[in-house]
Amino acid sequence: MIEKGKISASQMGIMMYPTIVATALLWIPEATATKAGRDMWISPILASLAGFLTVYVAVRLNKMYPKETIIQYSEHIVGRILGKCIGFVYLLFFLQLEWIVMREYGEVMVGQFLPRTPLIVILGSMLLICAFAVRGGLEVLGRAAQFFVPLFILVFGAITLLLVPDLEPENMLPVLEKGILPAILGAVEPLKWFGEFIVISFMLPFLTDRERGMTWGMITVIATMVTMAVINLVVLWLFGEITTSLTYPLVEAVRYISMGDFLEHIESLVMTIWVAGTFVNIAVIYYVLALGTAQWLNLADYRSVVFPIGMLLIVTCIWPTPNLADLAVYLKIIAPIIGIFIQTLLPLLLLIIAVIRKQVANGGRAMQKG
Repeated sequence: MIEKGKISASQMGIMMYPTIVATALLWIPEATATKAGRDMWISPILASLAGFLTVYVAVRLNKMYPKETIIQYSEHIVGRILGKCIGFVYLLFFLQLEWIVMREYGEVMVGQFLPRTPLIVILGSMLLICAFAVRGGLEVLGRAAQFFVPLFILVFGAITLLLVPDLEPENMLPVLEKGILPAILGAVEPLKWFGEFIVISFMLPFLTDRERGMTWGMITVIATMVTMAVINLVVLWLFGEITTSLTYPLVEAVRYISMGDFLEHIESLVMTIWVAGTFVNIAVIYYVLALGTAQWLNLADYRSVVFPIGMLLIVTCIWPTPNLADLAVYLKIIAPIIGIFIQTLLPLLLLIIAVIRKQVANGGRAMQKG
């Protein structure tokens, strides 16, 4: 196998949590508030159904092809040529997914914290660190996630508690005033994030306890859903209807925190922890892209493509979208459509075909014995 390292199912879950949540925390509140209004907290709950389905499909496919990723078993399911085409589609998808995450990270850093720093410097330094982590292998990424994620959860939990005195729960009333449709429309954009659980298809073959893959995958979906719903509630209770006018409601919420004269301007601390979570996010997708590319090209080692992919990522990050407005349009209109098809529906189709082929093969063998 190209990857020699092993991780546990719990490490997989810990890695997936910031991979989904890190950027979602910034974009989801405004996106869901625009469509769902006061029911914005319901939208992540509805969108999580895509996460549960994606995890179920990925684990079922892994049980049928335990030592292979989706890049590899696609060829067994639909044939070599069509399988290669599907694999290439996934590589392009993960390339644009990494591009999205990098641009989100870069725009936030430049727009909110480091306005005088060139975007290329911010993105290049992060990619260089991630490249070395990816070359270290899956075990290195797993250990890094185990170190950073507890800090990530602790800080954002503390933010929620510090904001409690200023929260106004009545901002969420009346619930479902216009029916369930606004909440459903608000769930469209979060579908992209929950669909990213297809990434576990690149981790499941390397688990030391594969039988717990389903359990930890579902636990992570629940944790992600709860996190998004809680953040949406906090933002709604704090800002009410003006949430839709804020580009990054969570950043504004952090700046809202003040306790006397000794606890103010803590956004720098929060930024540090958020960058750590984003590092895991970027590194995991970077790893998937490198591993998938090596498998698609039938290489003996994925490490040889890590730095070339990094250079390609730098070019794509600074070229396709010149500003934040264009990126926002892409995230709200194009990305959800592409994401739900490639991340959830296409794997589901592969599973259906694989099950049918297995049943046909078993039926043929039964007839031969008879």
